[in-house]
Amino acid sequence: MGGRNRLPMARLVDIFESAGCERVRTYIQSGNVVFDAPAAVADHLPARVSALIREQLTLEVPIVARSASDFERIVAANPFIAADADTDRTILHVGFLVGRPSSAQVSSLDPERSPPDECVAHDRELYLRCPNGLARTKFTSTYLDRTLGTTTTIRNWRTTRALLDLART
Repeated sequence: MGGRNRLPMARLVDIFESAGCERVRTYIQSGNVVFDAPAAVADHLPARVSALIREQLTLEVPIVARSASDFERIVAANPFIAADADTDRTILHVGFLVGRPSSAQVSSLDPERSPPDECVAHDRELYLRCPNGLARTKFTSTYLDRTLGTTTTIRNWRTTRALLDLART
C-alpha cells in the first residue's frame, strides 16, 4: 500500500492478528504480509482484513492473498526465466490479481501497448518484463485493472522471491 493509503506495518500486523492469523510478519513498507492461518480463517481473510482496515482506518484497500504453495507455483512458472538463461531479474515483475480474468479479457491485453515490455497472463498472475523499468511501462495497474476487470498489485521479482522465502520459514 503506497501513496495515499499509508498504513504503519505494526498496525497492519495487529489487524491480521485480530483477524485470526499467527506468526504475522511484514516485508518492506508496502503492505506485504506473511502469516499462518487455519483454512477456515484464510478462506475469508481478504474480505475480513479489508473490512477491518475500512472500519479502523477509513481506508478502502483491496487485499490480494496467496498461499505458500501459490508462491512456489508462481516463482516456478515465470516464463521469462529459463533454466539455462542469464535473465536480468531486475526487470521482472509479477502482477497479482484479486480475481481470475476470463480468457476473453486476457486476450484483450494489447501485446504492442508498451514495446519492448512484455506481459504474460497465467492463472491469477501476470508476469511482466519491463526493460526500461516499471515506471515507464504502459502496462499500468490502471490499464490492467480496466482490461482484466479485476484489481492488480505489482511486485518486483526480488520482493516476490523474498515473500516466498518468508513463507517457507
